Amino acid sequence: MINQYAAFIRHGDYDQITDAPSAYQPFALTPAGVEQAEEGADVLQSLIDKHGYKLDPIIDSSSLLRAWQTADILRQNLDGIKRVNGFDRLAERGVGAAANLDVATIEEILEIDPRFEAPPQNWKSNSYYRLPFIGAESLMEAGARVAKHVRDTMENLPKIEGRKTLKLFVGHGAAFRHAAHHLGVLAFEEIAKLSMYHASPVVFEVNPNGRWRHVAGKWKVRTPKEGFTD
Repeated sequence: MINQYAAFIRHGDYDQITDAPSAYQPFALTPAGVEQAEEGADVLQSLIDKHGYKLDPIIDSSSLLRAWQTADILRQNLDGIKRVNGFDRLAERGVGAAANLDVATIEEILEIDPRFEAPPQNWKSNSYYRLPFIGAESLMEAGARVAKHVRDTMENLPKIEGRKTLKLFVGHGAAFRHAAHHLGVLAFEEIAKLSMYHASPVVFEVNPNGRWRHVAGKWKVRTPKEGFTD
């Protein structure tokens, strides 16, 4: 039987604008984020040794700097990785023309523009709400975008009998959780209850019938105060 494996890895901690939806902030990892990525490589190596995975030589990463840096640190610390490829398709949920504005500014714009209604109180974490700005998307739409990239990539990996190929995807927590729902490994009600640890892999088995199941790595249980940040 040919089973393949995909690891979702959230980027490390990074510098960001205070009280702003993460949007497409272009900032780098903090020193803590660099350390998290190095520790993530150790966790991956332990999983490789334990389960006999063989790494695909290319890491697929979000094109945002914090994700790319995390992926590149993994590349430097894991044998068998040749390069990191960046993809806009793996970016987090986009808020379009409101990118990198803080929450108060976004809500003020919605209030003064006569075309728009006030957003729901939980708009940042509402999976189906999409800001009414050019280029914005909902969390569910972002998850579908990521899921399509991941599914298409896994379907096109070389299939070698007896080889347990592990493909690494580095991106963003909210988009990954919603993608996991689209892939059938998280129920909708679980999305809001879970988060992801920085740079720590969550591994899924993909069987030949295209069914996914969680086999290694831990989701982070979300605290009541956490919102849908990446």
